[in-house]
Amino acid sequence: MKQKIPTSNPLYCPYNAPMDDTLPDAEPLTPLDPSYTTVLRIEGLIITIPFVVGAAVLVSADAVPPWVPALPVLILAILLIGVMPLKRYRTRGYHMAGDRLRVVKGVMFHSDTVVPFSRVQHLDVEQGPLERLFGIARLILHTAGTHNASVTLPGLAHADATAMREDIRQHVKRESM
Repeated sequence: MKQKIPTSNPLYCPYNAPMDDTLPDAEPLTPLDPSYTTVLRIEGLIITIPFVVGAAVLVSADAVPPWVPALPVLILAILLIGVMPLKRYRTRGYHMAGDRLRVVKGVMFHSDTVVPFSRVQHLDVEQGPLERLFGIARLILHTAGTHNASVTLPGLAHADATAMREDIRQHVKRESM
């Protein structure tokens, strides 16, 4: 059964809106590469390490009982390594149409951006060390203007990101002739 969107409240946005194809003018979204969750988990682990070290120093100095620093660090680790990567992965997606790219993201703050290819100035495919290790990349579309002048689509397989870049580049090239 398709979900009906109330028209009386223009700010209504269901929790599962990013992957909900029943919204007006919404195309079905393509999910990101599953390796993206692994990269997000490793980034969460890297962020958690200084907190673990700090807790270990407090415990070894007998400044506090062992459970005092351990409990917040455990909660932080569960959130950054277990919960948030899955939420971020599930709330992100994209749809590439013939003349535009739609990028949807946001756990707490929802963002639904549509970039017409006619506005694209140049394109980048970037990879950090972790992304390179897992074969994923970010596609960055730079547009004219200052506010939201670049749109980043992370978590794509590297081959998909380069193919999308070439498709968009061909479209931009055709329009400029």
